[in-house]
Amino acid sequence: MKDKVVIVTGASSGIGLATAREFAEQGARVVLAARSYDLLKSIENDLKAAGHEVLAITTDVTIEEDCHKLVQSTLEKYGRIDILVNNAGISMRALFRDVDIQVLRRLFDVNFWGAVHCTKYALPYLIKSRGTVVGVSSVAGFIGLPGRTGYSASKYALHGFLETLRIENLKNGLHVLIMCAGFTKSDIRKKALTADGSPQGFTPREEERMMLPEDVAKAIVRAIKRKRNYVILTLEGKMTALVKRIAPRFLEYAAYLKMANEPESPLK
Repeated sequence: MKDKVVIVTGASSGIGLATAREFAEQGARVVLAARSYDLLKSIENDLKAAGHEVLAITTDVTIEEDCHKLVQSTLEKYGRIDILVNNAGISMRALFRDVDIQVLRRLFDVNFWGAVHCTKYALPYLIKSRGTVVGVSSVAGFIGLPGRTGYSASKYALHGFLETLRIENLKNGLHVLIMCAGFTKSDIRKKALTADGSPQGFTPREEERMMLPEDVAKAIVRAIKRKRNYVILTLEGKMTALVKRIAPRFLEYAAYLKMANEPESPLK
């Protein structure tokens, strides 16, 4: 990864921040993209103080022009792009019958369109460098999770987009990685949108038993080096993908029961 130019969206916390740090520690030139200017500048200053090459660019991935600016600013600074990590994402927790339709639009704007916007503008330069596009996804892209219609739908859409992108570019060396991280310790569940669009404010899961963002970050870098197309982390994630193929009805009941047993589950 020495001197590779890497853009990471959603880089102000969680998997995005851990991934940015991992790339920086391996010698890459890292471009941090997120909405919070203050957080980004603080992270940029910390990484620069540690001797890393970092550039922070305030970016709202739901705004197409912000994504264009992100790519152009990266090119002006470094002259190339080798890796794009589409990590920015939000979740939700509400039954479809109760949820405001604007919540679903918000999920798609961030999780799907954010990746589309960034990839669209970075693609010519990634093809030129024979680089990598990464989509940070979830087991929710393999099984519809009850109470998370917008989240699962956006991840299914992301998978379809990235798979098609890979096939379209089979002959020009573009590497496309779909990274399914499983449940990871982060603030995503606290920030998950409820039926009216307000943040949930708490996590319904035991965070201390989940994967660390740093483990996901190492797996992302390792998968890029090995040119993997798909990576599903955690045994639970691997079993979900397997059972979906051989016993889909059983998996649907299992998913229902798992989500229904969460504290304050909307299924109760």
